Formats: sequence, structure tokens, C-alpha cells
Amino acid sequence: MAITGDSHSQFHVLAVDDSMIDRKLIERLLKTSSYQVTAVDSGSKALKFLGLHEEDDQSNPDTVPSVCPNDHREVEVNLIITDYCMPGMTGYDLLKKVKESSSLRDIPVVIMSSENVPSRITRCLEEGAEEFFLKPVRLADLNRLKPHMMKTKIKNEKQEDQEKLEKSEIQSEQQQQPLQPQPQPQPESQSQPQPSPLLQQPNNNKRKAMEEGLSPDRTRPRYNGITTMV
Repeated sequence: MAITGDSHSQFHVLAVDDSMIDRKLIERLLKTSSYQVTAVDSGSKALKFLGLHEEDDQSNPDTVPSVCPNDHREVEVNLIITDYCMPGMTGYDLLKKVKESSSLRDIPVVIMSSENVPSRITRCLEEGAEEFFLKPVRLADLNRLKPHMMKTKIKNEKQEDQEKLEKSEIQSEQQQQPLQPQPQPQPESQSQPQPSPLLQQPNNNKRKAMEEGLSPDRTRPRYNGITTMV
């Protein structure tokens, strides 16, 4: 793996080719176009650099390999340019795996090949490749890369701005919401329990009897039908 180009370059290209001669050529052309370049010699190394790993189910050949992103990838890749014919993983296989990744499917992928096979070109373009270059790649071909990277860059920036706006709106709504008062615990009643009406009845009868005993008619003692003033 080799990293070349100015570290302050605006765009970073991942070049994949098993041929050392072709790999050096594409590195030089990309450097001339002021791109930062990372070059690897196989599709598996490209996936590793992208922070992807495969979880293949060997018992089921029909299962599509899952591609899992690695959040620790430090270098952003703005475009992938890969040879079609490579041992092990072909450029077409690499293209499919990148497009299967939810975090990387927006990265433009360009396929290179020394063979002009229309069915191969059509299949790659239908799978999501942006361009199909015939080798040897020329500097004029690389001039067609920048619009694809610019389109993706603008899309990503808009998505980031939208996410920031939504986050800001959520924070603003949370700050504007009034605080709900906490319910205060109700104090236990201090009143004395009321006695039962059945218990009050004897007291009422006793009070009535006392009032009758203090009646004015009872204050004058009677002797043989004669009332004597006391």
C-alpha cells in the first residue's frame, strides 16, 4: 500500500490494481491531477482500507455477504478506481460490496479494463459504476472524475447541514418547553375521627334530661297542691 500526493489535496482517490505497472501509472496520473492517492494491489486490501469486513456464510452459497463499516477509518475516500480483472476479488465484486454498504454506497466507483467487452461494461454501469475506462488510462480520462466527486461532496455537505439543522431544532424545542411542576405530596389529615351517630345518641338523651331538670316549673317545690315561692 502506498500513499502519495499532497496531504492538502481536496480529494482522495483509492486506486486498486494487481498490476504494478498499471498501478504506478494511475498513481502518477492522479498525482498530476493534484489528487491524494492510496494504491493497493487487491480488492480485499481495498475493503480493509475502507474499514469493511465480510461475514460470509459458507454453508449457504446463496447468502449475500454482509459488509460492515468500521467507524475507526481515519482517511475519507472520495472515489475508488479499480481494475476489472484481478485474482480473487474482481473489480466488479469490489463494486458490488461497496454498493452494498449503507455507509459507503455514495462513493463513486470507476472500473478500468484492458478488454473492451460491451456486456462487461454494461453490467458494471448497471451495478452503479460511474465510468468504465479502457486501459491505458489517459490524463483526459481522469478529468472526468472530478464532477463525480464534486456531486458526492455537495450531497454529503447538504446531508450534514440538514442533520445539524434538525439537531438544532430539537435542542431549541427542548429549551422552550416549560418545566412541568412536580406534584406536591398531600399532607395527612389532622382532623379527629368523628364519632358514630349511634355513640352520640346516649349523650344527646342525657343532655335533654338535664335540660328538663332545669325547667322553671321544676324550681318550685309543691306541697299538697300549693305552690310555695322559694
